[in-house]
Amino acid sequence: MRSILVMNAKGGSGKTTIAINLASYYAVEGYEVALVDYDPQFCALDWLEARPEGRPKITGIEGLQKSAKVPRSTDIVILDAPAATHGRPVTELLSRAQTCIIPVIPSTIDLNAAARFIDEITELGRVLNRKVRVASVANRIRENSAGHFEIEEFLESTKLPNGRRLPFVACLRNSINYAHAADRGLGIWEIAPSKVAHDLEMWAPLISWLDSKASRPQ
Repeated sequence: MRSILVMNAKGGSGKTTIAINLASYYAVEGYEVALVDYDPQFCALDWLEARPEGRPKITGIEGLQKSAKVPRSTDIVILDAPAATHGRPVTELLSRAQTCIIPVIPSTIDLNAAARFIDEITELGRVLNRKVRVASVANRIRENSAGHFEIEEFLESTKLPNGRRLPFVACLRNSINYAHAADRGLGIWEIAPSKVAHDLEMWAPLISWLDSKASRPQ
């Protein structure tokens, strides 16, 4: 069972958008997918409620329920972490994941918050011992803007305590296509390709990294 955590302590970074689109991608690819929503607002589960019949199945789970269990038949688990997560809850969430994706949006406040959060989680034993692989994603960018270049420079220069570079694997643009898809309980892979072709291109490096050995503990 593959487990992918989407986490950033800063609210508004687009964690849920990435989580639901990852769930959609793997479901469309034919995997048994579970989406575990740890956010008290349950936005990911609301998205599932809107999902039309006949679409590839995604099992929704309330992560805050102690009795919550992922079905044994599940191939891929996507964990949507809440905002303002620090300390022990971070450790607990990382213990459930093989891979952690940190979305960061291009603003000074968000870059500063991301720097602190990345410092926090990369000091943890599971990350230092490579029991969970961590990567960053620039999210909601305006292509070729000053913010786009600033966030790329920031994420490309971010390092782990051992001196290794923290993988920076993709830039995702600020696109209305995500909202249009989410309103219908869909991911962008379930929209007409002609409408989302550029967005799919921007996702390709993230999907490629997730499919690689580099994204999994050895």
